[in-house]
Amino acid sequence: MNTKQSLENTGSSRDNTARQPGNTTPCSGSTARQPGNTTLLPKSILITGSSGGIGAAVSRHFLALGCEVYGLDLLPQTVTHPLYRHFICDIRDADSLPDIENVDVLFNNAGLQNSPDDIDNNLRGTVNVTEKYVASPRLRSVLFNASASSVTGQEYPLYAASKAGVVGYMKNLAIRLAPRGITVNAVSFGGVITPLNDPVMNDPASWEKIMAVTPLKKWTTVEEVAQWVEFLTTVNQSMSGQNLLIDNGEHDLNGTFVWPGA
Repeated sequence: MNTKQSLENTGSSRDNTARQPGNTTPCSGSTARQPGNTTLLPKSILITGSSGGIGAAVSRHFLALGCEVYGLDLLPQTVTHPLYRHFICDIRDADSLPDIENVDVLFNNAGLQNSPDDIDNNLRGTVNVTEKYVASPRLRSVLFNASASSVTGQEYPLYAASKAGVVGYMKNLAIRLAPRGITVNAVSFGGVITPLNDPVMNDPASWEKIMAVTPLKKWTTVEEVAQWVEFLTTVNQSMSGQNLLIDNGEHDLNGTFVWPGA
């Protein structure tokens, strides 16, 4: 659907009652995997676009688990916590990025849509951030927030191109970081419930059209996004170089088979 993805700097989203991760292992422990641990949380995570709906939700999720969170955004902080540090910077300008040591997880989330800067921000800016912080000796996982547009090609031309470029860069990075045992993946969400999408969510006609082509009849919440980020950067030890399409079945579960009598 030609609906906006929730990657930009937006406010926090509505609550949901989705199951929360059961692992409560504190992030301040050893970074070596211990026998019997199914999940070993990182000590720190760097999140770009941390003031927006998805970024703020992921920040709060990892803070609740005891992790130190470094947030990068053009906007002032929307998250307040003793373990949260906020940096105002423009990811398009590599020289503006702060020096941060000991990054365990990098979540590239910042993005623009339908702007003249989609390519420079979403692709070049993401490369700037990643290339600066991959030198961290503690780095264990890099995750990119791409978009369903990177798979379908739908939505605005520069936006779709920028997100497809992010997926290509992710694969390049995965190859380069594999010898260090670092997992590198992307997630491509379809509709996500954030204020950015209020124009279609609050318009009955538009929402009806969207649900008609969404087999699971729902959109993803920012809390569920945060759970995906935790799983892919902490539990996952073996998948790398992959782009996961999470769109409630919109792309793959709509039947297109046509045959007489079928």
